[in-house]
Amino acid sequence: MRAFHVAFTGDFLREDGRCAYGDIGLSLLEAEPHIRCTFLRDQAPRRGDGDYWRRFYSLEVTPEHLAGVHGLVVLRPWVRRAAFARGAEDLVVIGRSGAGYDKIDVAACTENGVALFNAPLALNHSTASSALLFLLALAKRLPEQERIARSGRWDLQARAMGSEIEGRTLGIVGLGHSGRELVRLVAPFRMRVLAFSPHADPAQAAALGVRLASLEEVLREADFVSLHCRLTDRTRAMIGEAQLALMKPTAYLINVARGELVDQAALIRALRERRIAGAGLDVFEVEPPPPGDPILALENAILTPHWSASTSDVWRATGRAMAEGMLRAARGEPPEGVVDPAVLARPDFREKLRRFEENR
Repeated sequence: MRAFHVAFTGDFLREDGRCAYGDIGLSLLEAEPHIRCTFLRDQAPRRGDGDYWRRFYSLEVTPEHLAGVHGLVVLRPWVRRAAFARGAEDLVVIGRSGAGYDKIDVAACTENGVALFNAPLALNHSTASSALLFLLALAKRLPEQERIARSGRWDLQARAMGSEIEGRTLGIVGLGHSGRELVRLVAPFRMRVLAFSPHADPAQAAALGVRLASLEEVLREADFVSLHCRLTDRTRAMIGEAQLALMKPTAYLINVARGELVDQAALIRALRERRIAGAGLDVFEVEPPPPGDPILALENAILTPHWSASTSDVWRATGRAMAEGMLRAARGEPPEGVVDPAVLARPDFREKLRRFEENR
């Protein structure tokens, strides 16, 4: 049998060198004698390196990391064009352990005969349930009520009176997998749902009880605006000063997608001046936000560390998806869910796969 080397980026590890997130698919891969698994340990946290957690979202895969690697599983690091500077004769597939792949140069993968796949379905429910969590917590003014309870200032109860989401208008930007799942989750609350999603199927939206509308209409009419779209050149900073000015002063913005979808400086101004009521943010323009970032001091914003969708259930599902993709490649078969389908017809990619057909 022909050996197949799978490398995981080092941010999967803890400081003691063990995996931080349970079974990330290793058990399935290590059960196959022809598969060898390693970690890019120079990217892992080390004891005493307090700065690691400030820079771990800026880690990068280098050409040296790719040498002799057939399958690469990526958590947070960037895979830029420079990673392929010495070619990718060995690399067959990259698995993005999650849904978003905006930190991976898809065109460079295709040009180098490397198939990129992700786990888009594994995060549908957890991302949508995170948005629902923000909806309810913002409407009920949960952080303020908690502060009152912890401080013993029960005389301030009336200042933190929340509202219901039932019957309110929800605006969804991006009616993809997680956006549609959010529609399902809010159904018992009988919300009116509008969506801006240029590529959505109108018949499918209608079947869900969703009315497709322009971004401007969604922003003007929604009591809650929840972002679920991919980060592209077109969507970068799509919510800026002008868009926030369209929102009601009683409306809330929720972002469980990508921080760069929002002009964060404009959002901070809108929150400070109470031009919108509040925000629920799992993602930020710079991650993690540096100490002193004004977003951290806003009392009308609920913040989570790009982690609200990362449950133990999600880790099991993404780990299985990554392992199954690598197992297919190790048998000389393309993985499912390839996001650069043009690569499948390239002679260099087909030749790489043929090297492992003997493992079937």
